[in-house]
Amino acid sequence: MLDFAIFAITFLLALVGAVLYLYPASRQASGIPGITPTEEKDGNLPDIVNSGSLHEFLVNLHERYGPVVSFWFGRSLVVSLGTVDVLKQHINPNKTLDPFETMLKSLLRYQSGGGSASENHMRKKLYENGVTNSLQSNFALLLKLSEELLDKWLSYPEHQHVPLSQHMLGFAMKSVTQMVMGSTFEDDQEVIRFQKNHGTISVFSYFQVWSEIGKGYLDGSLDESTTRKKQYEDALMQLESILKKIIKERKGRNFGQHIFIDSLVQGNLNDQQILEDSMIFSLAGCIITAKLCTWAICFLTTCEEVQKKLYEEINQVFGNGPITPEKIEQLTLVLYALGVVLQDPNTWPSPYKFDPDRFDDESARKTFSSLGFSGTQECPELRFAYMVTTVLLSVLVKRLYLLSVEGQVIETKYELVTSSREEAWITVSKRN
Repeated sequence: MLDFAIFAITFLLALVGAVLYLYPASRQASGIPGITPTEEKDGNLPDIVNSGSLHEFLVNLHERYGPVVSFWFGRSLVVSLGTVDVLKQHINPNKTLDPFETMLKSLLRYQSGGGSASENHMRKKLYENGVTNSLQSNFALLLKLSEELLDKWLSYPEHQHVPLSQHMLGFAMKSVTQMVMGSTFEDDQEVIRFQKNHGTISVFSYFQVWSEIGKGYLDGSLDESTTRKKQYEDALMQLESILKKIIKERKGRNFGQHIFIDSLVQGNLNDQQILEDSMIFSLAGCIITAKLCTWAICFLTTCEEVQKKLYEEINQVFGNGPITPEKIEQLTLVLYALGVVLQDPNTWPSPYKFDPDRFDDESARKTFSSLGFSGTQECPELRFAYMVTTVLLSVLVKRLYLLSVEGQVIETKYELVTSSREEAWITVSKRN
């Protein structure tokens, strides 16, 4: 039940509105319906900006052209698959490339990568191993951070409003920075400094609304605003400086705590590749984890019955014993959800309803499992976020009722990672 809940929640989190495959640059779409580039250099990025978000752009594109459509991300042809049926028929031709990473590197103006298939495969394995090893080595830390948040919420008076998005961002920052960069970020002041820089990077390069990206890059306003450009460049430089220092410190040394950077350092990568991969994971891991935790808790507050089932499963699996990686694996299969597919009325009777039980259907299980959305995820940051969110929910729901604020209406804004338009407030109360 826990992972079915997370699966249902992620239709709002979906990193893209459908599955996207980036093909090598070509000016022909091979007969696939879609739109031509608006601009030679930027492709259809201006159209994405004008739509308000990538998700809204894809929804409109699929409505116009059908389940398989094409558009241009910069100079790369992208094919988007928008229904369950076409997903089942497709195998990713670029198994060594992660579209999410490709887009983020493009927006950060990073140049490494793009090597041979064997080199890309090696880097991908190092990246994935970095996620796996850092989670295994730092599970106790993750549990500690979750319990610290629990204690904080337990100390609040009954009915006190909790700014959920703000708390989840702080929790995600602490989790990701310490698992990626190690003891440097045990100091709260270092976390606060990183969060400040991360926020600046987010506004001007990637994680805020796609229209912000347009303002910054596509219409030239970032270059026109000396202040905005300097803020962005200074923040990026400071974050890169921190990473370079940690990379240098970790080379040729053994530490008791294995962090994400260690897996990259131990591989045959140059310093620039290590820097860029660490930056990608740090930024993406923070924002994806924060948003997944936010939406998971937010949706649980809206449905008492789902929260009850989750509580019962947690008790059944963990009992009075500790939360361990082995017991986490006993929870139900985790599947990866995609926005357009999960809003398809031809597939789901109530596509916008929060109903984790929809995935109890055997055909739904087989469909999504066959796509490779179980076990190892295409997006390592999402696999990381799933584990962090699972541990946090296991800790919180075991001790707390998570409650919505009466009268609050949470409106979504479709960023690359979907957010609430305003702060999402909740209240908590102790379980007897």
